[in-house]
Amino acid sequence: MLLDIVAVVLSYLLGSISFSIVIAKWVKGIDIRNHGSGNAGATNTLRVLGKGPAFFVILLDIAKGIAAVYLGYAMSDGEWIPILCGLAAIIGHNWPVWFKFKGGKGIATTIGVLATLVFFPALYAGIIAILLIVITRYVSLGSLVFAALTPVFIVLVQYNLPLLICALVIAIFAFVRHRTNIVKLLRGTENKLGAKKGA
Repeated sequence: MLLDIVAVVLSYLLGSISFSIVIAKWVKGIDIRNHGSGNAGATNTLRVLGKGPAFFVILLDIAKGIAAVYLGYAMSDGEWIPILCGLAAIIGHNWPVWFKFKGGKGIATTIGVLATLVFFPALYAGIIAILLIVITRYVSLGSLVFAALTPVFIVLVQYNLPLLICALVIAIFAFVRHRTNIVKLLRGTENKLGAKKGA
């Protein structure tokens, strides 16, 4: 029981390492949350710092989601602990203790968590999301579709109640964190990938 709690807490602390904030501070000496969209994530890093830093941000954010789930597997035999560790990492990314609880929207970490827990449902949802981003250039729309479709594919491909609950909770996180993007999408004012600031 104690190891289970430790695993979840460690996963939260790992998730709280916001690589967009760290890399922006290291590369340009800025707080990424004060630039661009103000989001501490890979898309805003791409807009503010360019492709190289954004690539490392997305890679590291995905990696910490994967690491959190494997930490749960390593430290517990319980079915729920890897799931809770994955959720804790996403919560840490969204509300990081190291950065005054002002983090990103958690999609890259979500990709790492879901790809580790439910690879094929996440893969199928991811393919559709990527195609949607390529067609529309709306990263937020693709992110929301990925979060929404993964539970559907879990039901269709790899049904497991704890994993389904996990994916539904993650989808709720995604929609809550993207609520301003949803409003902008509905109004047609959402930023497109590759568009200049203010475009």
